[in-house]
Amino acid sequence: MSRPLDEPNLRAVLAQPRLTRVLAALADPGEETRLVGGAVRDALLGRPVADIDLATTLLPEEVVRRAAEAGLKPVPTGLAHGTVTVVAEGEPFEVTTLREDIETDGRHAVVRFGRDFARDAARRDFTVNALSIDPAGRVHDTVGGLADLAASRVRFIGEARQRIREDYLRTLRFFRFHARFGAGAPDPEGLAAAIEARDGLALLSRERVRGELLKLLAAPGAPAVTAVMQATGLLGRLIGGVGDLGRLARLAAAEAEPDPVRRLAALAVRSGPDAERLRESLRLSKAEHARLAAYAGAEAALHGALAPLVPTDVRRLVAGHGAGPAADAALVLAGEPRPVLTPEAADLLARFADGREPVPVFPVAGAALVAAGAKPGRGLGRGLAAARRAWLDAGCPTDGAAKARLEALALAAAHGTGDGAAGSHGTGPA
Repeated sequence: MSRPLDEPNLRAVLAQPRLTRVLAALADPGEETRLVGGAVRDALLGRPVADIDLATTLLPEEVVRRAAEAGLKPVPTGLAHGTVTVVAEGEPFEVTTLREDIETDGRHAVVRFGRDFARDAARRDFTVNALSIDPAGRVHDTVGGLADLAASRVRFIGEARQRIREDYLRTLRFFRFHARFGAGAPDPEGLAAAIEARDGLALLSRERVRGELLKLLAAPGAPAVTAVMQATGLLGRLIGGVGDLGRLARLAAAEAEPDPVRRLAALAVRSGPDAERLRESLRLSKAEHARLAAYAGAEAALHGALAPLVPTDVRRLVAGHGAGPAADAALVLAGEPRPVLTPEAADLLARFADGREPVPVFPVAGAALVAAGAKPGRGLGRGLAAARRAWLDAGCPTDGAAKARLEALALAAAHGTGDGAAGSHGTGPA
């Protein structure tokens, strides 16, 4: 079943005043400049167009000259690759001279400038990414992209195996674009080529793999596509284990907005070592790794809770693992037998997550204990640990009276005059 394409939306994109200025600056009877790629695809699907890319027969130096003469700002962001960013009233447009591949090695391509839009389209990855529109509003399709777009089909241009050999990242892009634009099963030829080329993933930088995987996980069809990747042995090469497809599917159905890091947690994190493995294998950022590590702790605490959780348990949970990770874990685990949150606990967790309720902070500081006579060292650490256990047992109070009691307990434990035993964190997660 085909879907209608939104040609009025495409024409509206073409008519944007800033874009019109750029096209006018590059216009010449012997040259041609067109909108290409994702902007054309997304406009035809009726989606918002974020970035507009242009392809031109003009050489980069000529693009720079003409843009400057028209009062626009040319930025030579990639002259060696034929790309100039032309800024019109603060909005950037990437203008790239037509190219032709001379040789490829699966990671990089050697190219030369060309003048043939059909040849430039033929070097792109998928038919839906090879559409272009000229300033007169004519859509150009030399590879069958319009039919594939209408059919929700992601298909390689030419022979799929050859296209993947040119750049092994196209294996992941095939799945990512199908998760975003495709429907039903992936294109059989593309799937077979992706499976055959799976060893080529090891040649890619982990940063490139991370970027594609997170974009894939954010796509609407991520649960179905990751299931295909797991069945064909490709997913395990990326996450280093078996993905929890059920959790990912339930999370995707429950989320208000897709969150790729939370989806990665649902798919691949059950413990702290999982977060460490993903940090290394995907070159995660410090913030992404910290989030997964905190999620792992919150998930273990929640999943291990046998009794229904009450507000005091939630205070312990967010104090120990953070409001965001605790909310992430609760959303991922929703629909499983554990945990069970009372309505009051669920409401409190939501208030912590959106900032309406401040996260409780342990009120005892080591400096204050030293000032009160405790000596730095093991005794001080013992005192702080005893006070923290008591604080968690009490539901993480932060009032002045609680602070005074906890400081007294910490000093006693630090001096060896207290038993240092302050409960077992209650019955809920900590």
